[in-house]
Amino acid sequence: METVVSGIRPTGNLHLGNYFGAVKGFLQMQNEYNCFFFIADWHSLTTHPHPDNIRNSVKTILAEYLACGIDPEKATIYIQSDVREVAELYLYLNMNAGIGELMRTTSFKDKARQQLHIDRVETTEGDVEKEIFNESNKHSVSAGLLTYPTLMAADIIIHKAVKVPVGKDQEQNMEMARRFARRFNSTFGVEFFPEPASFYYSHKAIKVPGLDGSGKMGKSEGNAIYLIDDEKTIKKKVMKAVTDAGPTEPNSVKPEPIANLFTMMEIVSTKDTYDFFNEKYNNCEIRYGDLKKQLAEDIANFCAPIRERILDIRSNEEYMEKVARMGAERASESAAKTLREVREIIGFRG
Repeated sequence: METVVSGIRPTGNLHLGNYFGAVKGFLQMQNEYNCFFFIADWHSLTTHPHPDNIRNSVKTILAEYLACGIDPEKATIYIQSDVREVAELYLYLNMNAGIGELMRTTSFKDKARQQLHIDRVETTEGDVEKEIFNESNKHSVSAGLLTYPTLMAADIIIHKAVKVPVGKDQEQNMEMARRFARRFNSTFGVEFFPEPASFYYSHKAIKVPGLDGSGKMGKSEGNAIYLIDDEKTIKKKVMKAVTDAGPTEPNSVKPEPIANLFTMMEIVSTKDTYDFFNEKYNNCEIRYGDLKKQLAEDIANFCAPIRERILDIRSNEEYMEKVARMGAERASESAAKTLREVREIIGFRG
């Protein structure tokens, strides 16, 4: 089977966008591919989290992955820091990565601006670079942030993955992963690492909108519904969702905030329910309060069994430790094999 790798930073609970945009696809992939799903705790160090936060966040993602249905017997679920071989490959890739190409990545420039509190509209790229290298600047930009793409590449190619399910915002980093794989091969005159391809499991990726009226669901306050949310919390969030005064002409185009609510209904509700409210909208008879109540109920019904499994698994530390240990062993075995060959190719003892 072809190998697929995907990682997620432990920055909080999974929300509906994570589930329908990624995890639901993972549930199918685990039956058709050799899957490695990891929790990227090393990547989270760029935000300087407290050790307790790292541990708790890792456990949160692990429990929620399992509760969603990822099967540790079918897929390898592991914690990034448990596979030390990744760090060594990261070092080798950094030795062949140019500081200029790393500094030109959009993700680095955006995050550097945020950390330096530089206005991204009024400041030129040259000014950003000047500020990054200004030792008197009280805000620091870490080398880890700069070399994020090489660590991501090491995560992927250490298992010789050929497919990586990612969103469009990661496409530049994926191109860099392919570049680093090619560069290793050309530098040492080998055909060793495959070039990983961005992978969209379904023909159309599901984009779950947020509750703030625009964009996709994220982790900003009031924007997301988490799988762990209870019925009361879900209802409170949905009832606050942005709406308008309602349509004034039959069959009018839905503005984005309203279209977002219907998109969510299309995902979690029955077709009959969606059709009922869609007809009400087209006839200018829509009552947003009724729509929101029905949507909140349907979301709560969807989340309830997952929430129960999350709480059950989260309370079973022994089981989670067993899963993490099993995943670490499998991932380390795969990574160690690759690294032995890499060391021989470079000229080190295997």
